[in-house]
Amino acid sequence: MRAIALTLALLAAPLAAHADPVGITPDTMSVTVTTAAGPVEIMRNQDTAHRLEGDWTLTSRPCPNFCIQPMIPAPGVTPIGELEVLAALQDPAIVVIDGRIRPEFEAGTIPGAVSVPYTEAADRLGELGCEPDFDGWICEGDAVKQVVLFCNGPWCGQSPTAARRMIEAGFPAENISYYRGGMQNWTMLGLTVMPGGGS
Repeated sequence: MRAIALTLALLAAPLAAHADPVGITPDTMSVTVTTAAGPVEIMRNQDTAHRLEGDWTLTSRPCPNFCIQPMIPAPGVTPIGELEVLAALQDPAIVVIDGRIRPEFEAGTIPGAVSVPYTEAADRLGELGCEPDFDGWICEGDAVKQVVLFCNGPWCGQSPTAARRMIEAGFPAENISYYRGGMQNWTMLGLTVMPGGGS
């Protein structure tokens, strides 16, 4: 009898894992964003038994290079979370920037993000509405975009470095939002990730 009860419990476990949907918020199951490859639906992984694997499970990386980053990488920059990133992805006036090196972007990124590696950020301000000047950039007026920067997570210095370099080159700090959680938090929450390319 105990064997039958155990067997029934084991058979019911996968059903329980999928019994209730896993939403982004109580009122939002998914968000559709525009990407170079067409519309992509961002939602959370529906497998409630899902576990992280690989590098995203590491907790102790050597510092330097993997030191914990501040919530605000430079004065004037606004820290944000996942819900604000999702809203930014739906707003055509905001550019969501993956500040990681290109191979990391290509391996997997937030749908709708564009690749601007931190090593190139200060040189690509023209793509964000700034005008070239003899001494750098003029970043004034309504044409200058709002941006969201992210990288691998709280221990990744790539997007904080991009923010500081952009500001030093003339980009207004108040136009920068920083998603410190980055790919580690995005992945931990089971949100959609897609290979990056074409940007």
